[in-house]
Amino acid sequence: ILSTCICMLCSVLDHKTHEVVPLREEYEGKKAELEKTEAEIQQMIQKRRLKIQEIKESVKMSKDAADRQKAEGVQVLTALMESVERRLKELIKEIEDKQETTEKQAEGVIKDLEQEISELMERSSEVEQLSHSEDHLHLLQSFSSLKAALCTKDWTEVRVRPPSYEETVGRAVETLRKDMKKLFEAELKRVQQYAVDVTLDPDTANPDLILSDDGKQVKYGDVKKKLPDNPERFSQCVCVLGEQSFSSGRFYFEVQVKGKTKWSLGVATESISRKGKIRLSPQNGLWTVCLRNGNKYKACAAPPVRLSLQSGPEKVGVFVDYEEGLVSFYDVDAAALIYSFTGCSFTEKLHPYLNPCNNDDGKNAAPLLITPINLILCEDRLD
Repeated sequence: ILSTCICMLCSVLDHKTHEVVPLREEYEGKKAELEKTEAEIQQMIQKRRLKIQEIKESVKMSKDAADRQKAEGVQVLTALMESVERRLKELIKEIEDKQETTEKQAEGVIKDLEQEISELMERSSEVEQLSHSEDHLHLLQSFSSLKAALCTKDWTEVRVRPPSYEETVGRAVETLRKDMKKLFEAELKRVQQYAVDVTLDPDTANPDLILSDDGKQVKYGDVKKKLPDNPERFSQCVCVLGEQSFSSGRFYFEVQVKGKTKWSLGVATESISRKGKIRLSPQNGLWTVCLRNGNKYKACAAPPVRLSLQSGPEKVGVFVDYEEGLVSFYDVDAAALIYSFTGCSFTEKLHPYLNPCNNDDGKNAAPLLITPINLILCEDRLD
């Protein structure tokens, strides 16, 4: 077997003191190392190509989502603008028709007045001529006929009253409100297509809470249960999370809040603090709306936003678009938007969040109930 010194820097005479290795063995070892290095490099190249493909796919998905959002937004707002333009044209036409009717009425009255003025002026001329007549017999003969009353109208109470437009404008606004309701119904119908089946996670429920066997209802209990204080369980806040988690796409669920004087609901991050007091805010991983004192609604933003609702919702819909950073709340029965958190930046899994609050001396004993989705039936176009 051939052997040689592999040191390239020393002189020939120095080789005598060097350890030599078989040339073929060294060659085979280095070749194997190079092949391994080449495989590692190719693997790194492949990983980076896959990462480029992944980023391109992500950009494409983002563009597709943006295109869908633009199309949906254009469709909704175009329908709204068309509705406003249509109702505006109808309002202007109705006002102009009323004004035209008033003008025609006034023209008729003026024509009658001018006719009577003409007759009166003619009578006046006759009277004046007769008063200057020296023909006594003619004066006596004509006096009776001239003195006879003219067939004229009593114009004392005649008025041409300007029309009232308040009712007209009021009807237009009401019609537009109905159009808006149809648009909101269409929007609610759209988000309801992303409905998911939500059940409550008993391992996260505060010991004061009672969950139904099917995981669809939660209410405050009179007796604190003895449950293991696992890391997932809320120790002080009387709330519970949904078992399902979402880290992409869109999802929607509905919660019945009928008969309650206070509650909180929305979505929460998986890493939300489970121990001690929890402040409801996006900074703490919670996007929620709540009711307090029976009629005070607010969005738990930073700072909180007071909500003026015409009537309290009996069922609340929660819609999340993860990539869009959107959390919206709907009054399901009224098909009305309650509030939207926009521009959110989600980086981890989200869970449904429900807090039925305490019993409020029995006034708040009703449960929060996750309900099946009944799609709103509405016309796609506005008549």
